[in-house]
Amino acid sequence: MIVREYEEDEITVHKVPLMMAGALIASVLALTTATTLGYFERQSVPSEARAVSGAQAIETRSLFFFDESDGTVRVEDAATGAEVARFVPGTGGFVRTSVRSLTHRRRINGIGREVPFDLVAWDNGELTLIDPTTGGTVELASFGTGNRATFAAFLDRGQ
Repeated sequence: MIVREYEEDEITVHKVPLMMAGALIASVLALTTATTLGYFERQSVPSEARAVSGAQAIETRSLFFFDESDGTVRVEDAATGAEVARFVPGTGGFVRTSVRSLTHRRRINGIGREVPFDLVAWDNGELTLIDPTTGGTVELASFGTGNRATFAAFLDRGQ
């Protein structure tokens, strides 16, 4: 049996990686502190940025979203009851996720589905899905042009 004496083995730790890790931690803390103290502008809240810039809503459409028993999501115009879109299982993942996040807030607050969601197009090119009952919003431009285009198609009254 071979017995090693660990006291004799030399364990070396290179100082350069430790110094680099320390520098990284120090720079993150410095940037966080500078942002907190106001040296760097924080990321804006979209509704506040629109208020400051004077952005106006150019189109609004009230929509209902229904989960059907076969897993299909049906989108209806709240004013006319006309079907705007239909997403069978395996499609419309972004629509499902966006609406479910807002619906979850409704459930937490004990609010039903009687009030439609508002889809708002702004004159600065932004597109927002708003839940008027909870004040929850989804800024659709933040999730890429493809996802934004899916919701922008809901504003087309020709459907």
